[in-house]
Amino acid sequence: MTDNESIRILVAEDDRAVRESLVRALQLEGYTVASAKNGAEALEAVREAEPDVVLLDVSMPMVDGLTVCRVLRAEQNQVPVLMLTARTEPSDRVAGLDAGADDYLAKPYDLDELLARVRALLRRSGYSSDGSDTVESALVLGDLRLDPSGRRVFRADREIQLSKTEFDLLALLVANRGIVLDHSTIYDRIWHYDFGPDSKNLAVYIGYLRRKTEAEGEPRVVHTVRGVGYTARIDG
Repeated sequence: MTDNESIRILVAEDDRAVRESLVRALQLEGYTVASAKNGAEALEAVREAEPDVVLLDVSMPMVDGLTVCRVLRAEQNQVPVLMLTARTEPSDRVAGLDAGADDYLAKPYDLDELLARVRALLRRSGYSSDGSDTVESALVLGDLRLDPSGRRVFRADREIQLSKTEFDLLALLVANRGIVLDHSTIYDRIWHYDFGPDSKNLAVYIGYLRRKTEAEGEPRVVHTVRGVGYTARIDG
């Protein structure tokens, strides 16, 4: 097992038994773990402890998880957030993603899957298998430029603010520009989990990328290939 002590995880969950169980499980994996029992404590803990990943329950007193996530994103805090909830309707999942969550896991969940989701979020945040940060060269498509090491995106001189998941998805598409990636491949590479053909997760994020990369009328870079998947290219 790799040394995870330098990785800080915040568990925000109002159910004491669930919270303590998650804390113990994560500590057994070697992580440094903090906890919060309501949304107000969660916001304070994120600001003070600067965790590397937040496990955020949706239904919490004082401030709910969706509001916590919205506040963090409004503050330009891009800490990876794994939303945990007993709500299982597709609209609930979309609401979590719309609030800025990077991933969404319905209760009751399998602990091994939760730990895998945490590892996936850490990998996407720059943690490699040996604990060192990865450094990559810039990705360019027309006037679109991505800086993976700085996690910054520009359309000509305009900087585009993306969440971690949005950035990772755009980087995957640009790195494979001109190649059509199917839904299963994208889910595996970005979420490390295939949500299935009925999931709206990917479509939601494609919509985010289009709105942000085309905000000033720029040519489309993220294209749908119906019945197959998505590709990055600039036509014309």
